[in-house]
Amino acid sequence: MAKLLLLEDEAELREELADFLRARGWDVLEAGSVAQSLPLLAQVDMAVCDVMLPDGSGFDVVSCLREHYPACGVVLLTALGTTQNMVAGLQQGADHYLVKPVNLLQLDATLHALARRLLPCSWQLNRAQRQLCAPDGSALDLSVAELQLLSLLVTRQGEAASRRDIVEAFGYDWLDYDQRRLDTLVSRLRQRCKQECGSELPLKTVHREGYALTACVMLA
Repeated sequence: MAKLLLLEDEAELREELADFLRARGWDVLEAGSVAQSLPLLAQVDMAVCDVMLPDGSGFDVVSCLREHYPACGVVLLTALGTTQNMVAGLQQGADHYLVKPVNLLQLDATLHALARRLLPCSWQLNRAQRQLCAPDGSALDLSVAELQLLSLLVTRQGEAASRRDIVEAFGYDWLDYDQRRLDTLVSRLRQRCKQECGSELPLKTVHREGYALTACVMLA
């Protein structure tokens, strides 16, 4: 999964943003200060940074990223909404500058736009169109059950979802469900992905547990 640093000193807001972003499929690391963020910079693909922090400025973090990790995408999220501040943030090296209070869907869309540029090899799951898009741009139309399966796995951020969790996400009673139906669903999805997209589906079987994604799959 695409890994994201969320640098925000207000704990309540940070929790709200982190919960939303994780629900949208992002792998989020949290920090409440410049000092807490620095050891995490090497681990992330993108960063969402506040500017006014208790031990420094988000601009300092942007400068550090641009010097040491230039491929990392940066979104500044701050209450400083003047044109002067926006220009300063972009000149410092931020890719986007959003002003608080931010619409959460706008933040998610901004991150997806940035990820498409920075992570061109990622898969995308378009729930509105019920399609899985491969890195080369080819698309696979999904059944309702296939969409439910992949949507659940995206939220697990690479961790396995148990068979029971998957079956219950389908809306079935775990005790009454024939698990062979799930195996057949996954097998057919893998085959169709290979045939129609020319790529192996990044989905692995986790022995005695369930299934997990093995590559970055973003929600579009």
